[in-house]
Amino acid sequence: MGKHFHLYENISKVDPFEGPQYHLAPSWAFYLQTLFMGFVFLAGTPLNILVLLATAKYKKLRAPLNYILVNISFAGFIFVTFSVSQVFVCSARGYYFLGYTMCALEAAMGAVAGLVTSWSLAMLSLERYLVICKPFGAFKFGSSHAAGAVVFTWFMGVGCASPPFFGWSRYIPEGLGCACGPDWYTNDQELGTTSYMYFLLITCFCMPLSIIIFSYSQLLGALRAVAAQQAESASTQKAEKEVSRMIIVMVGSFVTCYAPSSSLFLRLQFNACIMEMVFGKKMEEASEVSSKTEVSTAS
Repeated sequence: MGKHFHLYENISKVDPFEGPQYHLAPSWAFYLQTLFMGFVFLAGTPLNILVLLATAKYKKLRAPLNYILVNISFAGFIFVTFSVSQVFVCSARGYYFLGYTMCALEAAMGAVAGLVTSWSLAMLSLERYLVICKPFGAFKFGSSHAAGAVVFTWFMGVGCASPPFFGWSRYIPEGLGCACGPDWYTNDQELGTTSYMYFLLITCFCMPLSIIIFSYSQLLGALRAVAAQQAESASTQKAEKEVSRMIIVMVGSFVTCYAPSSSLFLRLQFNACIMEMVFGKKMEEASEVSSKTEVSTAS
């Protein structure tokens, strides 16, 4: 199946699967993306492999509380080896030359890895809340609980990334046309592209972030209560500062990584403004794009 996406006005309408997309942005933007993706691939692949190999070699690293950390590393490994690698080679050629099927698979794998990572961070904060704050009394966090948390992250990842394969929205080339993702460009009522974007906004961003904020705020509150009882204890005061710093880093990193995409789900016209401001390319309004999108099939 081939899909033609006419997103830009007064410029060449080259299919993103058939030729370079240098009409979307200056060539330096493609070179910069190629260098960045190459760096992410070369740095991320060995780091994630080292974590996985160390976990396999040393039994002490396979403690229940480390399951979710290994899960994050495994999701990262999948992301860099399957998605980042494809974006790297496609950016070097200026378009997604691997075809529609690989585009959909690349987008789906990237979505699964991203969702697994976001929910893993949420489960990590929840695990710490359960172990330290003990809301259920004498609760022992064991292997079955850790394994259940890991399974849940993959259930959410696969479950939330699969709908485009069954008619709810679709995966298409995005950005410079060298990577693929859910269709957040158009407002296709038949495919439900907008409703799917709101679905991802809730499941990928709002819900995990809410769990992270709740869990770490409870953890910080418990630690402050202990610190108040031991006001003269230097170690307790130091622990409170370290936890506070950890919370700021965790929440800040999560918001930094996921908020930009989540914001564009809500304000699609931001993409047009950014493209026009940075590259001088004017993009059509979403309603116009939806009406002009052409779909063709080939045996």
